[in-house]
Amino acid sequence: MAESPATLPTPSATSPAAALEERTPSPIGAPFHGAHAAFGTDGIRGRVGTVITPALALQVGYWCGRVLPAEGPVVIGTDSRTSGPMLVAALTAGLTAAGRQVWQLGLCPTPAVPGTIRRCGAAGGLMVSASHNPPHDNGIKVFGSSGAKLDRSTQQAIEAGLRGEAEAVALMAEGTAHPRADLLDAYAASLIASVGEAKLEGCRLVLDLCWGSATACGEAVFRALGAEPLVLHGEPDGRRINQGCGSTHLEALRRAVLESRAAMGFAFDGDADRMLAVDGRGRVVDGDQILYLWGSALREAGQLPANRIVATVMSNLGFERAWSEAGGVLERTAVGDQHVYAAMEELGAGLGGEQSGHILAAHHGMSGDGLLTALQVATLVHGRGQTLADWMDGSWTPFPQKLINVTVPDRARRTEWQQCEPLRRAVEGAEQAMAGTGRVLVRASGTEPLLRVMVEAAELEQVEHWASLLAQTADDHLNHP
Repeated sequence: MAESPATLPTPSATSPAAALEERTPSPIGAPFHGAHAAFGTDGIRGRVGTVITPALALQVGYWCGRVLPAEGPVVIGTDSRTSGPMLVAALTAGLTAAGRQVWQLGLCPTPAVPGTIRRCGAAGGLMVSASHNPPHDNGIKVFGSSGAKLDRSTQQAIEAGLRGEAEAVALMAEGTAHPRADLLDAYAASLIASVGEAKLEGCRLVLDLCWGSATACGEAVFRALGAEPLVLHGEPDGRRINQGCGSTHLEALRRAVLESRAAMGFAFDGDADRMLAVDGRGRVVDGDQILYLWGSALREAGQLPANRIVATVMSNLGFERAWSEAGGVLERTAVGDQHVYAAMEELGAGLGGEQSGHILAAHHGMSGDGLLTALQVATLVHGRGQTLADWMDGSWTPFPQKLINVTVPDRARRTEWQQCEPLRRAVEGAEQAMAGTGRVLVRASGTEPLLRVMVEAAELEQVEHWASLLAQTADDHLNHP
């Protein structure tokens, strides 16, 4: 194994190494500080050229090479963003400088990286993507040798290296890099195998591939099962990724489903680790609905331990009550698939996910995979001789819910919003007014300069009133104190 985070050398202020570094720059560049050297909710993410730079990627690659287990290659994938090749090159330079062997998958969905790690016994992997963020952003997600995202202690070891708190050893000469796009064939085969003997013969559906990672194999895997897909945004285009399309912009998918009279439609985000659907009547099927429908099928088959589903604090109260009334158990976590993953591991849960469409299934490797989720939903419905609309008709009714994103550029004010007395009092007033018939959730985004204000209640009027009031209060007192 590589040195553990706890044993990475840290020169003291008076050590010879520290004195030498005062005179001689580190061979991998100057240290980084603040948000530039910190993991957020899903890796390191930000605007290219300011937060995300080749210099940062070089060091992230180097310190990943130092921290990940010593045996095995390190896998790198990327979505379609135009900044991807630049960052892959910089990460590769850092990893090879640490003496590592690098396998470059090229354009691929994020879940192809952990899948390849597990299949090939790799030491870990990195994915260059900013997920659902706009094209000018990018990011780096890091996975360990199990295929899971790094635990906090390993992230902290990398952060310490980025901040210059651990000594960079002499650069290694034996690092190598190899293009391995061939490994994606095994990923596509695993998607098809995930549905067993199920087929989609004659099933007409729509796929919105978001100009992103899903274009690598999304259409092919559906056609391999006999489906007849109409494809939107089906070429890799990093200048248009997530722009008016994909899982964050469902209008084009909904219109195409209705106009083509398709049975259903699926939209993916930029790196294809999440998916939202639209049924044949144009109704949105979000992550909560997917968890309920897929969870019900697993429960009927006796494949859902303790009838337990793990969701986040964002999941709808209507979902929680319906699942409880059906005899199920719903566990809630903080927002972020790493929190869902940890709870599923601890509780032995078989299914979990987020309202945004990031779904984890224990019997499919515990990696959020939008393509896999879409295949599961499509084959479950088609195999019953139903449409997705039929299945939705037997589902639950969501509580009205409104989410308002308030831009708050100041990180300290955004992350410590509880210290803002007017906003805190307004939240308490809303909770008291709804008296158990609704709830308020205010949280800072871990990937964007946004404060997310969510209100949910039995009555739409209450939702509209309190969401607008709280969002305005946040803007007034966090941006104009």
